[in-house]
Amino acid sequence: MTTTAGDAISDAEFLRAAEPYRREIVAHCYRMMGSHHDAEDLAQETFLRAWKAYDKFDHRSSVRTWLHKIATNTCLTALQSSQRRPLPSGLGGDAFDPTDDLLQNHEVPWLEPYAGTVDEIAPGDDADPAYVVGARESIRLAFIAALQHLPERQRAVLILRDVLQWRAAEVAETIGVTTATVNSLLQRAREQLKNARPREEDARADASVLDDAAKRELLARYVSAFERYDVDEIAAMFTDKAIWEMPPFTGWYQGPEAIRTLISLNCPAEKAGDQILLPTVANGQPAFGLYMREPDGVHRPFQLQVLDIDPVAGKVRHTVAFFSQTMEEDFARFGLPPTPYDAPQRTAPSPWH
Repeated sequence: MTTTAGDAISDAEFLRAAEPYRREIVAHCYRMMGSHHDAEDLAQETFLRAWKAYDKFDHRSSVRTWLHKIATNTCLTALQSSQRRPLPSGLGGDAFDPTDDLLQNHEVPWLEPYAGTVDEIAPGDDADPAYVVGARESIRLAFIAALQHLPERQRAVLILRDVLQWRAAEVAETIGVTTATVNSLLQRAREQLKNARPREEDARADASVLDDAAKRELLARYVSAFERYDVDEIAAMFTDKAIWEMPPFTGWYQGPEAIRTLISLNCPAEKAGDQILLPTVANGQPAFGLYMREPDGVHRPFQLQVLDIDPVAGKVRHTVAFFSQTMEEDFARFGLPPTPYDAPQRTAPSPWH
């Protein structure tokens, strides 16, 4: 097929108009899907659909709004044939006994962490500050996990209304329902998520994790405890009701003693130096790539830990330690090297400064 000069100009114009919103659209798809891999695929599909329809775009709305509309409907279609993506603690039932055998379930499509900083998932300085707070905080693991319990349209309405702050009429037009239906869906979604949705005061408090020297010291002590394999010190880093979970393992564990027992009985580490942690950011939260020493003496990717810090207690209140069958590939998505030796992160300032 021959490409004309007009086509080339149109393509270039589309890229200039749409490309600045790519990370934002990936984040939107991630909120909808709970999977970074799915989000990247659906964002790509969104941009392909937008490119094909760009000559019909009437500019009555902004390019950002237009792309979000396409992305929302692309995700809604995908969700019709997808299962929800939980964390183990979201499957129901009580916390597990840490002395029981660990069980894995690779058939469950588990929630995945998001590789991206807060600056990549919210617009620039000219955006509404309330939108920026909502966009950044709504990428946190707890919120994404809570969204998984909502039916597809409730999920879309909640994100469009409460995160993107669209008017009810805009949402109704996007998903093809009445404004009354949007308001009803939003009310039901808010009720179900009332204990999980991020609040602005919590956002300001949790932001201190990134800025407060005392919180950075907490994270440094966390790293030290793991690298020294001091199980008692690891347990002491957690709040009384802290949760530890590690998909695809189906169990979740609550409280410092349960976490201490779990690590003592099941961690492959035996001594100081068996584990090395490098810092990264996942879901806008402090995270670590944990490298485990293997029998040949080389430290290789083992798990990705995503931490939620209680800024009042000054302790960890939730750790999700993600395992996968492609850990090296997953580490690369988070800017982590195949092995930790001589990694710049060992001497450079942490990404949370």
